[in-house]
Amino acid sequence: MAIELSSYQKTAVAELSNGKILCGGVGSGKSRTSLAYFYVLRGGNLDGESKFQNGELYIITTARKRDTKDWEDELKVFPEIDLKYVHVDSWNNLKKYVDVSGAFFIFDEQRVVGAGAWTRSFLKIAKKNKWILLSATPGDSFMDYIPVFVANGFYKNRSEFINRHVIYSRYSKYPRVDRFLEVKRLERLRDYILVDMDDLRKTCRRNIEEVCTYDKEAYRRVMKTRFNPYTNEPILNSSELCHVLRRIVNSSHDRINAVLDLYLTHPKMIIFYNFNYELGILLNAFHNGDYGEDFVVAQWNGHVHEPVPDTDKWVYLVQYTAGAEGWNCITTDTIVFYSQNYSYKTMVQAAGRIDRINTPYTDLYYYHLRSKAPIDVAIQRALKRKKKFNARTFAKFS
Repeated sequence: MAIELSSYQKTAVAELSNGKILCGGVGSGKSRTSLAYFYVLRGGNLDGESKFQNGELYIITTARKRDTKDWEDELKVFPEIDLKYVHVDSWNNLKKYVDVSGAFFIFDEQRVVGAGAWTRSFLKIAKKNKWILLSATPGDSFMDYIPVFVANGFYKNRSEFINRHVIYSRYSKYPRVDRFLEVKRLERLRDYILVDMDDLRKTCRRNIEEVCTYDKEAYRRVMKTRFNPYTNEPILNSSELCHVLRRIVNSSHDRINAVLDLYLTHPKMIIFYNFNYELGILLNAFHNGDYGEDFVVAQWNGHVHEPVPDTDKWVYLVQYTAGAEGWNCITTDTIVFYSQNYSYKTMVQAAGRIDRINTPYTDLYYYHLRSKAPIDVAIQRALKRKKKFNARTFAKFS
């Protein structure tokens, strides 16, 4: 039987091989494409009669995608793949599989950066199994690719890569890359392992900035005194300073009023937030409003795991760290970013929750709530440069 795949997905399957990264936008169909590659690798035929033979398949994904069984839904497209040979688990349990050999691994939502426990487990698994990685944002720097380069045998270990290619800044208090050597070789290796996948996405993203006011006097007072008005104690470091400034900015009545106004025209709305106090503000605002009997407020964060509501009027409050990836929603066309996240990658993942190939919407609306406060401007500038906001640098030059 023929397997339903787009021409872009079939092209990606043909280009994939062991040790490569399938790179496609959020919601582009990477999961199905990776399963199609495994299917073909085991003798399957995407367009007709197949000689597929089952083999052990391990899928390492986010805890949420494991619990919601997203991968099991994708596997229904491949009825010849027997689920008794399929093992879906989260990155948190990766160490359990370091002794597996002769299997095929799909590493979903790329996590192998740096030199931590996940990377060490990944490298052990890669030596004894076939594998591919899936990622919408594979790496901003060559440093991000070190584990994959090592796993492919381009370098013996991280130290060899650093000794050969990395020049650190002499004047930084912490290790900061000044420049890379043999850049042409690094670009060639990166291009070799990346398989870019286009898609037939018909959506158009409408990014709209909502500029909100804030308490300028409270902001100036904190900058001058370096005193935390919420704890009545001196501010100890740059991280705390930024947190206090953001709390002043994000607690603005104008900001929450902007959210309530947006709900009037978008009665199905996902709202991303960063901090617990933001959740409290949002819950208080929506619980005090009268939006009808079928109105529902649901949450996904580190403590509460509720599904997207299926009523006609709802608000879904999602904390970035807990819910920026690993799920999707095609019943709304609207996301409100109540506050900005420090990470560009996290913002990209969050925006992708509604931008899926199978969404019925053409126009998708993304409302970015920001102020003209220096902290908001600095975060926005970092995100536009596709960088992560650095609190220490901001505090030093503010």
